[in-house]
Amino acid sequence: MNTDLLRAKLKLKSFQAKNQLLSHHPHVAKLLAAGATAGSLLLSPAPPVLHAALPSVSENLSVAPFDLQQNIRDRLKQVLPEKVGPLTDDQESQITDLLHDVFGIHALGGLEGNHLNQTYGLIGAEQHLMRYPGDVVENMAPGKGAWGYFAYSKAELTPDLIEKEKYYVAVQTLYLPDWNTRLPYLRDWYKHRKVILVNPKNGKAITAVVGDSGPAAWTGKHFGGSPEVMDYLVMKDGKQKGPVVLFFVDDPENKVPLGPLEYNLEKPILLLGS
Repeated sequence: MNTDLLRAKLKLKSFQAKNQLLSHHPHVAKLLAAGATAGSLLLSPAPPVLHAALPSVSENLSVAPFDLQQNIRDRLKQVLPEKVGPLTDDQESQITDLLHDVFGIHALGGLEGNHLNQTYGLIGAEQHLMRYPGDVVENMAPGKGAWGYFAYSKAELTPDLIEKEKYYVAVQTLYLPDWNTRLPYLRDWYKHRKVILVNPKNGKAITAVVGDSGPAAWTGKHFGGSPEVMDYLVMKDGKQKGPVVLFFVDDPENKVPLGPLEYNLEKPILLLGS
């Protein structure tokens, strides 16, 4: 049994239960605050200093922030080969179990009969893509992505499409053995397909969508990442390249948000135990 992971899960569950209680029953917070104040007055050996600030309810009830990145890194180290390359079915299955165990996310190397040539490879930095005709942003590629504009005009650019361009990856669809023979189907299937990326060196994980095709094989890279993806995975060094695991997210109801998978006290987005 992995005691570190179990302890982390119990800690998260404890906080989520307290957070849910306070959000549904605000009066409980007042009672707890009053109880904490009364208790401090009764137990204090000396008269209280009236001008001293009392601890807030959040200070009394909050759980210190934590993450499971080290745990993810250590567990991946036991599964992944020493060098990037294609994974075995067993290795992919173990990673699927790990991602579900940690995040509650169902992610697989192959989904609906589709599988990239590599699910463990090197990712390199990409530029922002043009979201609509005439779009101009910092660090933007000179042309459209493989799937064209995200919207036909600025007026049609929705928050959802903004997020998709912000957190996008490029994958080597052009090297799939059946890309040319099944082009119409695969082109639609891969467009904005949700994926999860994990940096095995630091355990950081992020969800994104497929927004472009590439990079070319001669670059030695297998994936590309938007500036935000690369920045979060901490791959903004001089090489602009590093190893990642990239799996498809099985999320037909679109419940898994795009962006970093972290534990945040104000808005927990980890799905542990779900």
